[in-house]
Amino acid sequence: MDDLPDKHDKANSNQSESSSPQSKPGVSRRDFLKISGVSAAVPLVSHARSLALADEVAEHGPGKVPVTLNVNGKQLRARLEPRITLLDALRDQFELTGAKRVCDRGTCGACTIHLDGKAVYSCSVLAIDAQNRQITTIEGLSEPGKLHPIQQAFVDNDAQQCGFCTPGFVMATKAFLDQHPHATADEIKTGLGGNFCRCGTYAGIKAAVMQVAKNGKGA
Repeated sequence: MDDLPDKHDKANSNQSESSSPQSKPGVSRRDFLKISGVSAAVPLVSHARSLALADEVAEHGPGKVPVTLNVNGKQLRARLEPRITLLDALRDQFELTGAKRVCDRGTCGACTIHLDGKAVYSCSVLAIDAQNRQITTIEGLSEPGKLHPIQQAFVDNDAQQCGFCTPGFVMATKAFLDQHPHATADEIKTGLGGNFCRCGTYAGIKAAVMQVAKNGKGA
């Protein structure tokens, strides 16, 4: 009987063994909670620190710079931010509102103007990049009291409805017929494929362009 271990002693021995560091696999629950708390706090601290740094750093950006544009044979000057498009400069700074802002993404053609005789979307050109180039808008086509032959052809064939696309079509037609003065109907369809009319007056537009093309008055 005396050789048998006492139940109390055996319980103490088991408790002692279970609490020894060597018998603990992995991380204890207490340590896990500590680590989790620290990990969760790190992003919050980093975010707060980023906000504090943002408050300390002054904002800097490109300011207005002098820009000179040659538009319809005139030198036009203004101070513009480098991000300003040629379309915005023409409309907002120089009050040349013939070019229309419709899609503002270079897809509809309503803002078409000429750069060195080539039709381009003015919403896709920075004003600062258009310096030292010859810019022609629809305001520069007609003479005092007299429409350009292409403009007259659009009137003759009722080739406009709401009118938003008309200036772009006229400018695109001018550039196209300068290169193809005797264009065929199929060539016209392809050549003016970058301009769209929401009102669907394509029949009138085609007739107007054909009228000028037959007379060879594209230039």
